[in-house]
Amino acid sequence: MYQTKKTFIKPDMKMSDLILENPSLLLMMEHFDINIVVGDKRVEQICSENLINPQVFVSIANLYNGFHPAGNENFDKTDTKSIIFFLKNSHRYYLNEKVPEINDDIQKLYTENNSPEIRLVERFFNEYSQEVKEHLGYEDEIAFPYFNSLAGDSNQPVPKRTRYSAGKYLKHHTDIETKVGDLKKLLLKHIPLKNDRFLRRKLLLGLFELESDLNIHSAIEESILIPLIKKIEKQQSVG
Repeated sequence: MYQTKKTFIKPDMKMSDLILENPSLLLMMEHFDINIVVGDKRVEQICSENLINPQVFVSIANLYNGFHPAGNENFDKTDTKSIIFFLKNSHRYYLNEKVPEINDDIQKLYTENNSPEIRLVERFFNEYSQEVKEHLGYEDEIAFPYFNSLAGDSNQPVPKRTRYSAGKYLKHHTDIETKVGDLKKLLLKHIPLKNDRFLRRKLLLGLFELESDLNIHSAIEESILIPLIKKIEKQQSVG
């Protein structure tokens, strides 16, 4: 099982050692679209090969190890693209892999139990899935194009500052991970276990994994991306 005590990651550390300590970093690397066969390369080498600011990589990797950004990281607008690239890949992971996987496990659980309680779980998760799609769609279609254009991406239209801002994004930002916790509690506390021990465990572990990555996703947006966007907005308004 995963070790409970994890390392504070620094650029000169070997990536393979860090992954062996915390396998969740494999998912983080996938979100960056980085080859997981790392050999003896150090974090800074991997960042150099993939054109990622080591400080961005380390800040996000440390979230997976349980350490939040200190708030004094010196990111600039050139880092916006890689941060949003990571977040958009995580969206694809949720929508194309994790949510369908959990939904499939719920369907199998219903086949085993055929009970009103499991049908309630199915309905709850279907409603939640729609909420996730809407939340991520808003980010992909409205927020991220604005952030990229602000950072100088010529493929995005120039934003109208009166129509959108980082502040408006924060007002719209919701904690979509909260309901995953509610569903976990429902399965652990209120729905009787029948002939579904394996399925129940698989479903719960999937929910734990989804909740964990969603928590990190929100932390990246609120602790790394939004402070950077606000800084860019301030620089451009002064300029």
